[in-house]
Amino acid sequence: MVKKSICIAAALFTMAAIHSCKTEKKAKFTGAEGEVKLITLDPGHFHAALIQKNMYPQVHPEVAVYAPDGDDLNEHLKRIEAFNTRTDNPTQWKQDVYRGDDFLAKMLAEKKGNVMVTAGNNRKKTEYIKATLDAGINVLADKPMAINTANFEILKQAFESAKQNGVLLYDVMTERFEITTILQREFSMLPEVFGTLEKGSPEDPAVTKESVHHFFKYVSGAPLKRPAWFYDVEQQGEGIVDVTTHLVDLVQWECFPEVVLDYTKDVNIVSAKRWTTDLNKEQFTLSTALTEYPDYLQKDVRDGLLCVYSNGEINYTLKGVHAKVSVIWNYMAPEGTGDTHYSIMRGANANLIIRQGAEQGYKPTLYVEPLANADLSAFEKTLTNHLPKIQAKYPGVELKRVETGWEVLVPQKYHVGHEAHFGQVAERYLQYLVDGKLPDWEVPNMITKYFTLSKALEVAKN
Repeated sequence: MVKKSICIAAALFTMAAIHSCKTEKKAKFTGAEGEVKLITLDPGHFHAALIQKNMYPQVHPEVAVYAPDGDDLNEHLKRIEAFNTRTDNPTQWKQDVYRGDDFLAKMLAEKKGNVMVTAGNNRKKTEYIKATLDAGINVLADKPMAINTANFEILKQAFESAKQNGVLLYDVMTERFEITTILQREFSMLPEVFGTLEKGSPEDPAVTKESVHHFFKYVSGAPLKRPAWFYDVEQQGEGIVDVTTHLVDLVQWECFPEVVLDYTKDVNIVSAKRWTTDLNKEQFTLSTALTEYPDYLQKDVRDGLLCVYSNGEINYTLKGVHAKVSVIWNYMAPEGTGDTHYSIMRGANANLIIRQGAEQGYKPTLYVEPLANADLSAFEKTLTNHLPKIQAKYPGVELKRVETGWEVLVPQKYHVGHEAHFGQVAERYLQYLVDGKLPDWEVPNMITKYFTLSKALEVAKN
């Protein structure tokens, strides 16, 4: 621990030295081939590799990787090698790897790239992000960028540093690219169909988003090996500030599209709670390939079970609209199933509901359901008349009458899968680099999102 603290201190000293020098004039991104040079920092999560599942013309094939030596780094390099050697559309990444505990200081001193990608241990991630921005390097960060209130305060400083240094900080919000979520948002912006968004109440929120995840899963066709620290909430973050990052983001993105939010005025945490998922030794071993719990996990072991605060629920208001988000982590999904998502937006005319259960074949499916007192004939006519607005953006989308309303039929070409969404986020970020800025609402809304999460954790703990 002392050794790591010395390394961080050295890195911050290096950063300060760089920052004190005369600021170099930033070269504008043009979209030219190979002008973006990636740096991967401490890739402890498989999401880091998924950014490189495909090549991008704008991105140079050589990637500088800085990390402590160990399994996290080795697993990352194996994933990239698997992409390079696959039969179908292989990639051509070349990994320039530095192994050492002083990885952050080395990266800041060498500055071999202009975009840093980070997805891994979250304990120091916020500090790494800020140090990188202070050095004038753009950052594309996996969620969460902050896992507690102290991190949130550093994150605010990081955004200010990005502004001062003319670089972009952006987090990887893959769920904005899931087609049923996109269409839920699109239908909600048809006032004749949806009406206005209800205000709701704590007992009956206007918006509810729930997701169920699993510790043991397959990624790119292979069993996912979790690092042991993934089960330590002091390093990974509790569930209420981890996966719920996506859910809180979607509440903001769908309910108030492109609206600038102010966390000091627009957010009120009504209630929050957290609870554990308990794993036995065999489950831990199957997931991590370790036969014993590391010392840092002993604090969470009770009667031989590893008790992880991976579950959480937040009830809050956003600009007066009541929302509820919750995340549940189970160990393994039943055969033929996987992670699931449920979402409802309640409007004055209709509810927009995403279900992903057995009836849907565990595939997310969107439904448009008019209120009980609706004139179904008139509603159907209105819905049919406005469907072309959706089809203009997403050709092939159709409607099918079901008992509760209408199922939205989505062509298979739009169901690209979760792993492909990382590439879509990266492409969007590459365009922002060319634009030289993020949309005006993105930064204040990222700050609002991480305030909501960190504040909810405080409430849940108390």
